[in-house]
Amino acid sequence: MAKFDLTDLYKKQAELDAAIAANHNITYETTRPRRILALLVEFGEFANSTRCFKYWSNKPSESRDRVLDEYADGLHFFLSLGVDIKSSKRLFSFTKHEADLTAQILKTYSLTAVFMKKQDEKSYVKAFQAFLNIVPLLHVRWSTIEEAYYKKLGVNYNRQETNY
Repeated sequence: MAKFDLTDLYKKQAELDAAIAANHNITYETTRPRRILALLVEFGEFANSTRCFKYWSNKPSESRDRVLDEYADGLHFFLSLGVDIKSSKRLFSFTKHEADLTAQILKTYSLTAVFMKKQDEKSYVKAFQAFLNIVPLLHVRWSTIEEAYYKKLGVNYNRQETNY
């Protein structure tokens, strides 16, 4: 199974986090609870964009670009939390995932809740791995996720420059 190296993404996220910290006079320590809540909210927006759980509706998921944009938001916060807790893991691969997107999203929420309580590297890596294991269920390549991340990175820098 191919591994992918997230070193560059962690570096870019740390740079964005530093710019935000300078603009808003904040630190990782003072914002960790808000980062975790932001991750949960953004992850919920991702789930909503997929519509995978909406058994009562016949509408399809939102556009591929919208789904990827929402996933990229979650990726930003997972990376930011990894930088915050000084996680050393940089090499990941897709591992066993649940049979469908709804089940994998629920698994990710569950493991993120464990991280929220423990706030250690082991629980972070498990939650992040579950989040990464969503990618195969989206039927996209990792390079597509990286493109979405970098696109959103540009948006986030622009937001800092325009007092968003």
